[in-house]
Amino acid sequence: MAAPIFTTRKRWIITWKYTVVSSEVEKTEADLRQMVVLSKPEWQRLQDSVNGINQHNRSVIAAGQQREALHMRSKELVKHWSNTIAGQRQKKLEAKKIREAIEEEERKQIDIEEAKYQAQIRKEAIEKAKAQQYYQTDRVKGFHSALLLAEVLKEREAQIELKRMKQNTSKDIDRDILAEMACREEQALQQEQQKAIQRKQDQLATAESVKQQMKDHDMKKEQERQEVQREAEEIERLRDLHVWEESMTERKKQEEKRSAMKGHQDYMTNRELMKATEAQRQEEEEEKRKQFAKHKEKVMKMRKEKQEEMFRELQRQRETIIQKLAVQKQQQISNEEELMVKAVAEREAKQAREQREKEEKHAAMLNSIAAHRESMRKEQERKAEEEKQKALEMLNAKMEAAKIFMKKKELQAQKAREEGKTLQDIYIQEMAEKRARHHRTKKEEKDFAERNTALIVGEENQFQKYAKQVFETAGKAGRNTFPLMKAAREGIGGGLGPVFGGLRPSYLVHDESGVEMPSYVSGTTQNIKEQNETPDIQQSKKRLGFTL
Repeated sequence: MAAPIFTTRKRWIITWKYTVVSSEVEKTEADLRQMVVLSKPEWQRLQDSVNGINQHNRSVIAAGQQREALHMRSKELVKHWSNTIAGQRQKKLEAKKIREAIEEEERKQIDIEEAKYQAQIRKEAIEKAKAQQYYQTDRVKGFHSALLLAEVLKEREAQIELKRMKQNTSKDIDRDILAEMACREEQALQQEQQKAIQRKQDQLATAESVKQQMKDHDMKKEQERQEVQREAEEIERLRDLHVWEESMTERKKQEEKRSAMKGHQDYMTNRELMKATEAQRQEEEEEKRKQFAKHKEKVMKMRKEKQEEMFRELQRQRETIIQKLAVQKQQQISNEEELMVKAVAEREAKQAREQREKEEKHAAMLNSIAAHRESMRKEQERKAEEEKQKALEMLNAKMEAAKIFMKKKELQAQKAREEGKTLQDIYIQEMAEKRARHHRTKKEEKDFAERNTALIVGEENQFQKYAKQVFETAGKAGRNTFPLMKAAREGIGGGLGPVFGGLRPSYLVHDESGVEMPSYVSGTTQNIKEQNETPDIQQSKKRLGFTL
């Protein structure tokens, strides 16, 4: 195989190298006569022609690359110029970005302020809700009721004072009122006189009006009389017309009656004719019936005669049959006697034969019984032997089963002991857990009671603080603070009983009313209680006379 070798110094030299491969050594030889020296352009041209590269395309590509390089260089030069369109656009974009960043910062600041404002609003709303919820508690509502009572008492005192002032000022006002009333009465008298004059004028005008109405009424009555006369004439005319119409109607009715009478007479005549025709027809039918009865009677008579003849014939036949039967009966009696003798002989022979057969059967039966007894005895002996063998086998099996049962009982006892021990351990563990749970429950209850006590104390302090503020405000406003003091007593519950653990319970009467028991705790009752109840037993002993 031949491969070209290229060597570059000042010239490009192409050396064709021929390689001969043998089994052991590879040798290379160069022939100087085949070596050609080429210049660089020629070598480039040859290489382009060999590789299929167009020189024109190469130059176009090189020119494009040069233009691209110049363009990039130009862009780099004008990149930071501010007096160009692109520079101005870039400057505007940068200014816009800066402005948007500033606006975004302002919006963020506004959002932060809005969040703070909303948080403040929420906080105020929560505090207001807590206050409203606190105001809805029973104790605060009772305190507010007492505050309302104080306001009502204040308003009542103000009303009493106002009433007293009105009573004092009414005495001075009465004189002015009397003078005013006298002036008003005089004015009223003048007005009454003017009204009387006006009424008289109205009465005169009314009289004139009544006269005119009477004239109109007379004219109206005359017109009504004329109208009545015209109506009477019209009624008379209508009455005459009605009389004529009634006469015509009566005439028509008479004619209709005459025609109806004539029709009735014709009907009666026709009915008589029909009756005569019907009577004649019935007579003819009666004649036919009589003829039929005669014919029927004749037929019945002939039938009766024929039946009598048939009965006589049957009677003759019956007598003939009876005679024949009597003859046959006589012959039968003689034949029966012969048959009876023959039957007796046959019966005796049969009885003798049956007796012999019976004796033979009895002997055979005795023999079979003896053989059966012998076979039964042998069978019983065999069964007894088998039962004995089975009993022995059963005894061995029972003994083996007893051994197995004892082993099982021992295993069960061992298992029961182990289970009992395990159960005992479980019980001990459960008791320990129960004890721990009980201690934990006690501790939780104690903690809960402490927290509840602290909560009650906190609520009591809060309420007393609120009540103190209301006391001060009510005192400054001049309100009666006794209802407030009563409502602000120590202890939650609002009852009349003593305070236990921060609570003031209510004690109800044990009857149908269920009302709350009153509170009679006072200094006197406390003194009586101290006298009757001595906490120190030694003092009680001394008081009773025991000196030891």
